[in-house]
Amino acid sequence: MKVPHNKLTELAAKLKGDLFTDYPSRLLYATDASVYREVPLAVARPKDKEDIGALIDFSRKFNTPLVPRTAGTSLAGQVVGGGIVVDISKHMTRVLEINKDEKWVRVEPGVILDELNMQLEPLGLFFGPETSTSNRCMIGGMVGNNSCGAHSLIYGSTRDHTLSVKALLYDGSEVEFGSLNRSKFEKKCLGDELESTLYRHIRDMLSDKQNQDQIRKEYPDPMIKRRNTGYAIDLLLQCEPFTPGGPEFNFSRMLAGSEGTLAFFTEIKLNLVPLPPKEKALVCVHCATLEEAFRGNLVALKHGPVAIELMDHVILEQTANNITQRKNRFFIQGQPEAILIIEFACKTHEELMDRITKMEEAMRAQGYGYHFPVLRGGDIGKVWALRKAGLGLLSNIPGDAKPVAVIEDTAVNPAFLPDYMAEFQEMLKRLKLDCVYYAHIATGELHLRPVLNLKDPAHVELFRKVAHETALLVKKYKGSLSGEHGDGRLRGEFIPLMIGKHNYRLVQSIKKKWDPHNIFNPKKIVDTPPMNTSLRYEPGKHVKEPKTIFDFSDTQGILRAAEQCNGSGDCRKTELTGGTMCPSYMGTRDEYTTTRARANILREFLTNSNKSNPFDHHEIYDIMDLCLSCKGCKAECPSNVDIAKYKAEFLQHYYDANRIPLRTRAIAYITSINRLGAIVPGLYNALIKNKFTSGLLKKMLGFARDRSMPTLGKTTLKSWAKRNANKPKDAKGSVYLFADEFTNYNDVEIGKAAIRLLGLLGYEVVIAKHEESGRTFLSKGLIRTAKKKAMANVELLHGLITDQTPLVGIEPSAILSFRDEYPELLEGRLKEKAKSLAKNALMFDEFIMREVEKGKISSENFT
Repeated sequence: MKVPHNKLTELAAKLKGDLFTDYPSRLLYATDASVYREVPLAVARPKDKEDIGALIDFSRKFNTPLVPRTAGTSLAGQVVGGGIVVDISKHMTRVLEINKDEKWVRVEPGVILDELNMQLEPLGLFFGPETSTSNRCMIGGMVGNNSCGAHSLIYGSTRDHTLSVKALLYDGSEVEFGSLNRSKFEKKCLGDELESTLYRHIRDMLSDKQNQDQIRKEYPDPMIKRRNTGYAIDLLLQCEPFTPGGPEFNFSRMLAGSEGTLAFFTEIKLNLVPLPPKEKALVCVHCATLEEAFRGNLVALKHGPVAIELMDHVILEQTANNITQRKNRFFIQGQPEAILIIEFACKTHEELMDRITKMEEAMRAQGYGYHFPVLRGGDIGKVWALRKAGLGLLSNIPGDAKPVAVIEDTAVNPAFLPDYMAEFQEMLKRLKLDCVYYAHIATGELHLRPVLNLKDPAHVELFRKVAHETALLVKKYKGSLSGEHGDGRLRGEFIPLMIGKHNYRLVQSIKKKWDPHNIFNPKKIVDTPPMNTSLRYEPGKHVKEPKTIFDFSDTQGILRAAEQCNGSGDCRKTELTGGTMCPSYMGTRDEYTTTRARANILREFLTNSNKSNPFDHHEIYDIMDLCLSCKGCKAECPSNVDIAKYKAEFLQHYYDANRIPLRTRAIAYITSINRLGAIVPGLYNALIKNKFTSGLLKKMLGFARDRSMPTLGKTTLKSWAKRNANKPKDAKGSVYLFADEFTNYNDVEIGKAAIRLLGLLGYEVVIAKHEESGRTFLSKGLIRTAKKKAMANVELLHGLITDQTPLVGIEPSAILSFRDEYPELLEGRLKEKAKSLAKNALMFDEFIMREVEKGKISSENFT
């Protein structure tokens, strides 16, 4: 049903939270971390369960789907859909109650996993299941997907720790689904309300002998710890009253993994476990072949590890190209085809080392592994960070063909894994496909990502073919097509094959009974559309890469650079979990202010623009506005998304078609302003300190009234240095100081202190002729002017700067222009000169440490 806009306006007035219907907001929620795209009708951010109730009433009246969403990192398209996307990550984020003695916690669905565990740690407890997205994934999403993690070998899945779920049903009633003994279960079946109808329906279904036989026959092997195929009626069948002596019946075991298709969660009660033993170690077994890793896994499992993860050579190679992950490769020796990351945790050091020694001996005896580094302490976190970056790193492979999430979640009994993988690799060979292998090998689940170009219609058909053939293979081994990522719209059409048509009809009947109006996240799990439709990229569509000033050849253009964002949402981590990316999101907790949002909007408009200048869209301008150009994403985004660079490029082209704001000009040309002011610095400072004149200036330029304006030094640093040149006796060497535009005019005293310190340390300080760095032009998007500054500085300095006579800078953003932007702005011989110059352009602290390492400076110099 088409919803009149005035009805959405009325809905917005009823909500205490937010409702967005503008196109950019809807675009941000058109994708997740999967390959799918569907622009929703609206985006809601409810404040509480009353808001959710209002949304359900509206949805039922207008036959409008509700798509629940937390961090938006789903890989099977679970949170992509038409209707209203309901983002609970903004407001419904409270930890409601912690019971230390009984070891449980009650939370709203928007609580972030890592932040929950931070609160629990002082109590000696934590929530066991953890995902690679733990610093931004939320409990509601984990329950909806039945998420697992690297340690599922001992902690199982989210389902195993979900004690109860409070949810709103399609009629708006709130129900708590928890454990029920036989008598309480029968009592629940007696009422007239919707809740009792649901209990009677499942009772009748699972009491039927034919249904029982079909479920036991067709559902995945119960020995597989990770299985998310259809609704978990096989687990309900194991409960009382259907299996005498089984666990108590609990609908939350089925709701976990239901992907928001049956009800809307409002509160979740979780089981907690004691913190793991403190005696931990990782053994990172380097394997020469994948086959060696598959079989080595079975050997390692006999020695009681708490986790075993696999990383293949493709992911390992990509880590070398990421600024943050490069330093986490310290343990890698040679070029292994795969590494098994094996974790042990024991009560004593002696027990720990005994297990590790025996495991290594057993593996070596069978010829598995050539290097067995044992890592302890802080090094463990570095290795797990390397592993967790896997998903984002895969987007860095140049070109349109990428490792694709299509069969990335299959799980079989670990004992069958080597044989299963042998057949899988034969299939890939027949289809002429490369593949990436990584993740949870201990539990028989590998994230298998074939390399496909989903812009190519032929590969879109291959996308479906490889999914279908893999489903047949998984069924042969009685495995699960999804171990943790869920069915969504990616695997939904294969569920009849995986659990049988009879059981599929049972699953359909559950959906019909729980959601007769089909308002809860339709087209997921059951009655899904073909899995190779509604893709993020339109097959066969050719989009010309726009011409740019920066060099984007490493990604084959700025559009493909934006496309590297695969939606993994690393930029949604908060200030509590560390790192820099992304400060605007940390301050607002709005999807609109994430790195992902900016990359998505840039991609959308560059792909679909009908303008001769595809950058000429105010929607891109608006979303880039809160980007601080801090470059946190350049360092921390595993997909190497660099919004500061994209923003600068975009702004130049946007200003080509639009007026440059006065404030932008004032900031960009501040060096010229300061140069004039430095003629009479006293008068300049008096004017910008004066309440009336500074207030007038701030109002004219659009600065905040309470913001202070930078004052000038009494002299410039360059002038002071000329008057105070002093070559030390027996100089250790010479350095060229880059008197950047900020230190030269504003922070002169810092510059003086740096020169004095270098002199005391025995270095001759020379300030060669140079231009300003161009940083202000870069930050305001006037990159053609910045390019001129870069050209001038490279020509002036490249013949002077060597490893013996480096260029040392005080203001990081200025000196780093030589390393970050200059090589990407210049062409030909100037680019090569810029690259050479960049190697010896050092921040002040970097220079000091370099000289310490050379033995030229010691701690005695500072005492």
